[in-house]
Amino acid sequence: MTARSIQPLALLLVGLLYWQLVSQFSGAKEPWDAEGYWRIWYPGSLVISALSGFLLGRRGWLAGVIVTFAQLPVMWVNTGSGGLLMVGATILCILAVPAVAVSMIGGRLARSRTGGGKTDGAV
Repeated sequence: MTARSIQPLALLLVGLLYWQLVSQFSGAKEPWDAEGYWRIWYPGSLVISALSGFLLGRRGWLAGVIVTFAQLPVMWVNTGSGGLLMVGATILCILAVPAVAVSMIGGRLARSRTGGGKTDGAV
């Protein structure tokens, strides 16, 4: 495996861990049902997305998608059913838009700091 493929996988693990901890700390089976989701947890995921976007460089926009969609397997495992999984995926598409924006900005900042040469993030 190359660093190029390990970075998104590592970020997926971070996202899964983050959303599982949100569920455990809040007692909610689905992260977006957690108290403080809009005040604490979702903004926290945007910070993770922005920082990860900076580290991923040119592929920074992926960070927002990965961190946001990491909620889906957490919801599936915690609820034990997939009846509304497609509805959840649709909502996550909407929630991913701001996350993609901030992670893309993070990636562009990384490239501008290195004169445009930062393409694949830190190894």
